[in-house]
Amino acid sequence: MPDTRVLFFDVFGTLLDWRGSLLDEAADVGSRMGVSADWAAVVDDWRRAYQPALDTVRGGPTWLDLDAVQRDTLAQVLHHHRVALPAEGRETLVRAWRRLRPWPDTRTGLDRLRARFRTATLSNGHIALLVDLFRFADLRVDAVLSAQLAGSYKPEPRVYLRCAELLECDPREAAMVAAHGDDLVAAARVGLRPIFVRRPEEWGPGGGGDPPTGLPGLVVADGLEKLADRLCD
Repeated sequence: MPDTRVLFFDVFGTLLDWRGSLLDEAADVGSRMGVSADWAAVVDDWRRAYQPALDTVRGGPTWLDLDAVQRDTLAQVLHHHRVALPAEGRETLVRAWRRLRPWPDTRTGLDRLRARFRTATLSNGHIALLVDLFRFADLRVDAVLSAQLAGSYKPEPRVYLRCAELLECDPREAAMVAAHGDDLVAAARVGLRPIFVRRPEEWGPGGGGDPPTGLPGLVVADGLEKLADRLCD
């Protein structure tokens, strides 16, 4: 990838273990508040509600940050599962998205890649959330960029283009690193090089996504350390 100067990173699932982190938070909140539930089902349904909710925001008159979206979808999911979690507990879970654990190879992999490339987030999380999250996880990138800066959400093309513009980077000089095929397909459509990172534990054992098929120039790596081995050595 001799022409690539910038690596943009998806965050939730690619760099961070959202599911394992939220399961622990939900179990703790439920225990403290005396509320029992199938927390795995609640967390999984909450995550499944994520993209449809973002689609609604993109088609609506007003942009909402991820906290607002997650607050609304959590209330719907809890109602569906008949879980009476008090408002304090619901807000704790919404804020738990700022306390997600990194995958074991994320910190060292990011540092190695940052030594060779400019690195930045390209996430649907808003900037305040991402700053808190990266401080909590002790992760470093050169720039914290968000779909918020385009007033939209991925996979809207202008999100990718706006982030490239902010780094004064032609899209053809950038790559999108993600564990989700739809993210990479959208990024490739506007000229970014697609890099798929396998995260087989994202949805629990054996629950990771597969790389997209038929995507020209696709790079596939089994984690960030393996990606650094390929791009930096």
